[in-house]
Amino acid sequence: MAVTRRAAAAAVSVLVALAALGAIIAAPAVAGSAVAAPAVAGSAVAARATTPPPPPLGVRAAALVEESSGQQLFGENANAQLAVASTTKLMTALITLEHTKLNRVFADPDYPLASQDSQIDLEPGERMNVHDLLLAMLLPSADDAALDLAFNVGHGSLSRFIGMMNARARQLGLTHTHYSTPSGLDTPGNYSSASDLLTLARYDLQHEPFFRYAVSQKHAVLRTGNHVRSVTNLNDLLDRFPWINGVKTGHTLDAGYVLVAAGTQGGMTLIDAVLGTSSEAARDSNALALLQWGFANFGLRTPVRAGRVLARPLITGSAPAAHARLVAAATYTHVFPKSASITLRVHAPKRLVGPLPAQTDVGSVAVVSGHQVVTRIPLLLAAPVPAIKKSHQIASALVVSVTLSGLVVAVGAVIGLTMFWREWTRGTRGGRSRSTKPR
Repeated sequence: MAVTRRAAAAAVSVLVALAALGAIIAAPAVAGSAVAAPAVAGSAVAARATTPPPPPLGVRAAALVEESSGQQLFGENANAQLAVASTTKLMTALITLEHTKLNRVFADPDYPLASQDSQIDLEPGERMNVHDLLLAMLLPSADDAALDLAFNVGHGSLSRFIGMMNARARQLGLTHTHYSTPSGLDTPGNYSSASDLLTLARYDLQHEPFFRYAVSQKHAVLRTGNHVRSVTNLNDLLDRFPWINGVKTGHTLDAGYVLVAAGTQGGMTLIDAVLGTSSEAARDSNALALLQWGFANFGLRTPVRAGRVLARPLITGSAPAAHARLVAAATYTHVFPKSASITLRVHAPKRLVGPLPAQTDVGSVAVVSGHQVVTRIPLLLAAPVPAIKKSHQIASALVVSVTLSGLVVAVGAVIGLTMFWREWTRGTRGGRSRSTKPR
């Protein structure tokens, strides 16, 4: 009897162990939490890029930006409020283009101008269209054309037009700018900064197609007015360098020589401003050196594009195994030093459990330059993740349960019976030996 109990106990122990093992095997996998996936462009963080210093500049102030983003690449005394001479006309042109049409004809108001002022010698009452007046103002920087536009767009009032200029400056966030003249002559209260000039020039170039066209012209012919006039752009960099495409010169005693210049190379446009240079040659050389430094050391890169698949987490419970597609929510283009090594760090879950609709935000990708995270972009589901049907789940669970249970019972029974048989056999043999032993 003792033998039978020991055999039964052994069989029960085996059954319990096997049942525990079966429970572990049958347990469903749990969706993992968000973890860092391998970076698409390499997981190693790049060394900090080194950019050569900008050239020495003989200026009161200067700044350099990339046009499409407005990203500032250089600034020297960039927010100082200084006289800016005829670069004031960048705002005069904007107000004119926003409030009248190019084919509108204006009569000259006959404002007196000093003989040394730049002008196209408009006669009192001479009628010229806005198209030609803007070309005269932006290329040879004609002050009489600027006053003609301001008087007529201001409905007979220069003061009203100047008020419009200052209101627009506030709307554009030009916090270091104030106007007291539409032409840029040395007048108390007329000032701006290198950074504000670039903000304004960039806005004009991006929002006013005629402005962009006009400031890129080396010469123009004015066909309205009392007679035909030919004018030449004072920005002589246009003649010397084919990649220069704007924008405006200026000069007064207070301002010195001023230039806002733009150029395009390799699909990237840079704009710089140099204020307070000592001569036309110094104006040109400083603006040119700063642009060339920018093009030599910086470039536009697009490390992430909208719709690009950056992760493929497993869909839990799918049969056969399926993976979701996580795509970048937006394109990211940025100016980086040419020496910089850009990497991506993708953060996404290893598994997903449905149902989840398309465009669900389920992760992010970090753009890393050197040791700095430049931006993070959400990762979205490219397609919905469906829920696993309950009938399929139940059927799968039943099949797994029945299979494991049958296996456990069968194995346990075999082991138990084997042990019982061995014990019983030993007991029987022992009893027979005792019964046949001589007394």
